[in-house]
Amino acid sequence: MKAKISLVTIWTNNIDKMKKFYNDILGFKIKNDLGNYVEFDNDGVRFAICMRDVMYDYSEEYYKQVNGQVLELAFPCSSALDVDKTYSDLVEKGVSFIHEPQNMPWNQRSALFSDPDGNIHEIFAELL
Repeated sequence: MKAKISLVTIWTNNIDKMKKFYNDILGFKIKNDLGNYVEFDNDGVRFAICMRDVMYDYSEEYYKQVNGQVLELAFPCSSALDVDKTYSDLVEKGVSFIHEPQNMPWNQRSALFSDPDGNIHEIFAELL
């Protein structure tokens, strides 16, 4: 095995809401839509959402409900001003933010928002 991630899949029970969010709100173009599996165009790591029940025949582990935040996607912005603009644009589109833009001690400006399943993600930019 290589120490390299080539695909990130978010498991969901709400594929339509999640597809609309990542496509219509965040702007990911759909590369492949099989109904219960949607892969988006993305530079670098492949990115997909998939209905949890697709995997039920393979392992009972997929029946378990997730408890708590298990992953974060971090979306880069070009500057601290772009973080603020992106924040405003996403708020206008109805995105729920749980942390407004703020300069962080690790030299980034970031804001945290949630997707329809409650996964918490980040927009960020390096501070110069």
